[in-house]
Amino acid sequence: MKTALTLFLQVALAICSLSPFGYAEIVRVGTGSYSTIVPAAAQTPAATILRTDKIPGPMPSNDWWSSSAWPGGTFAQYPHPLAVKVESSGLRIYYPGPSIRADKTAVFGFIPGGKDDFILGHSAVAQFSRPLVDGFSDWFVDLLFATNQNSMRLSFGHGSPFVYAVYTGGRPILTFAEAATIWSGDAHSATLGVSIHGRHYGLFAPTGSSWSGLGSSVLACDSKDKQYFSVAILPDNEPATLALFQRHAHAHVTGTQVDWKYDPAMAAVTTQFTFQTTPLEGAESGTLFTLYPHQWRHAETQLLPYSYNSVRGTMKLAEGKSFSTRTHFTGILPALPNVGGCDAASVASSLATDLARPAGDATDTYWASKQLGRLANLIPIAEIYGLPEADTLREKVQLKVEGWLSALDGEGHTKSNGMFCYNTNWGTLIGYPASYGSDKDLNDHHFHYGYLLKAAAEVARHDPSWAKADRWGGMVELLIRDFASPDRHDSMFPFLRNFDPYAGHSWASGHAQFGDGNNNESSSEAMNAWTGLILWGEASGNPKLRDLGVWLYTTEMQAIQEYWFDVTGENHPSTYTPSVMTMIWGGKSANGTWFTADPQLVHGINWLPIHGGSLYLGHFPSYAAKNYEALVAEHGNDHWNNWPDLIWMYRALSDPADAIRLLNAAPANTKLEDGNSWTNARHWIYNLQKLGAPAPDITCSETLAAVFRRGTSLTYVAFNAKENPRTVHFSDGQQFQMKALGYTVKTNGK
Repeated sequence: MKTALTLFLQVALAICSLSPFGYAEIVRVGTGSYSTIVPAAAQTPAATILRTDKIPGPMPSNDWWSSSAWPGGTFAQYPHPLAVKVESSGLRIYYPGPSIRADKTAVFGFIPGGKDDFILGHSAVAQFSRPLVDGFSDWFVDLLFATNQNSMRLSFGHGSPFVYAVYTGGRPILTFAEAATIWSGDAHSATLGVSIHGRHYGLFAPTGSSWSGLGSSVLACDSKDKQYFSVAILPDNEPATLALFQRHAHAHVTGTQVDWKYDPAMAAVTTQFTFQTTPLEGAESGTLFTLYPHQWRHAETQLLPYSYNSVRGTMKLAEGKSFSTRTHFTGILPALPNVGGCDAASVASSLATDLARPAGDATDTYWASKQLGRLANLIPIAEIYGLPEADTLREKVQLKVEGWLSALDGEGHTKSNGMFCYNTNWGTLIGYPASYGSDKDLNDHHFHYGYLLKAAAEVARHDPSWAKADRWGGMVELLIRDFASPDRHDSMFPFLRNFDPYAGHSWASGHAQFGDGNNNESSSEAMNAWTGLILWGEASGNPKLRDLGVWLYTTEMQAIQEYWFDVTGENHPSTYTPSVMTMIWGGKSANGTWFTADPQLVHGINWLPIHGGSLYLGHFPSYAAKNYEALVAEHGNDHWNNWPDLIWMYRALSDPADAIRLLNAAPANTKLEDGNSWTNARHWIYNLQKLGAPAPDITCSETLAAVFRRGTSLTYVAFNAKENPRTVHFSDGQQFQMKALGYTVKTNGK
């Protein structure tokens, strides 16, 4: 069902030539607006999308399979536990598990394209042109290889050990680098069990099929004019395992769907993963699927005694048509409260220093929005201490946010920068000036727009009417839909552009055209976006967007703890010695960044920006201490010369007294990270000394709440954005009445 905002915008697009601005390219959305024409000399994404006519409208980008849709070369993709790569003769299929290795730089699980894999091809076509995307669902994709009347349509996706195929004009042919060992079946068997170099596969042809080429490197299937076929990676070469997979092999997965629910009263976040199947043979309608660690640790489904190795850790097998996970939302705050850690005079002094700091001349969507985020984070802190600068900051932030949300300048003329343009081909809003490929490659929209969203949420928290659709809320929610539309039928934007619901985290690259698949570096900037979404939903009175934000935040948080931080110590191989994984790729996980090898920044890129939505960084204090100590060892000392403020703030999550020592020893001319401030650092560090570490084992019925533990003392914090007092309940039985419009803090019930 289309949302009211979607319908409104469709009407706006239809009548844009009648715009009161007098410009056909300007589309008004409430008080704000965007353009349909990019500024002169600005870059846009590829004009050609490799898709069939079955896929009109907004096109997904920033996915694990996105390289299939972008023109250029062909690149490996990693629908774990599989790895695949398009070749001219078909699809190369590989299981990285036995060859995954690690050293101090990375964990490697790429597809080499050699002796350990094979190509699934077509008996009537030796070489195909580039396949086209012929369909997709929430974590599956369909590729159409076609030449004249001969084609094969291949489907595969996250978690599935299967590749499904439907043929026209020919039959399956599998080409190995050398003869595979046939350990089950013969020339007259529809199902074969084969192995090559320790990798085991099931080949599943229709009943009545036969094979030729056994004993050679090319296996050809005579499927008796039946069009369907499937291949699966097997966890072992046992006949019983092959029989299990054979039972499910012809129930092709033809759709996947994720659904989520947030229950505030229980702080419970439930995610349902559903596979739609089309049985082509036999009575079985379920499928086999593998769960990532962030899923199976919280799964409400029975797991089978089979598993696979992946660069994310052990993936466990299950069967059926769906499964669900249940986790808990641990709460966020606009900012930490003041519990006596700081006095107003010291905060006022820090704030004066921060406001005297040059604003910077950045104009692009990342750096300008980052500077805006720095100012926005100061607003709730200034309010907490009753400082008059809070109003000035809010007015300044509001003016800057509104500037970005309008395509017209103060005189009603179309802007050439500092605005957004809509690209109808891909279905995306692009801010200009762009940076880091956010225009031509559609990179990083959740990073860039997340800062702007969080700033808008601060404005809306003080003035909910500002957030109404007929004022500025329409444009804000248009930005949200660009990088996180929850509507699969959105006429303007793809579903959840930047977030991968099965992998559990976001992807940064729009095209994913790398040998190691897509990547995501700054997990914390993704969390900044989801924090902004939660705050926006609360401030604007939109529970659906709040719940979306809670689901995205909670899911990505679980993925960060598992894959970036590996807090259990179970996912990274023992030969990977660093304390953190800085960048997640499809085919590897790396200890490095795009821009530096400096350990301070390598660690800090997954911390910034630190604010009231960053408490998850301290959910495992022993890990936070380990990670900090590793940074000291890598840097050689604790005299920080890059992003020192972020390092102090992270240190406060495990040892706030040491963080205070570092803060007080810093020279007055210390250069801070561009998105941070002295005020934010001081307020965070000194109040964590009083509060203690976040206590995620205790949850709350309110979204804007958190609990802290210092020794045997518990401090309960709740923020009420509404004008009516109400009772708040915590999972350990604690409850109290929140005062209106502000913080209520109780320590051990007092």
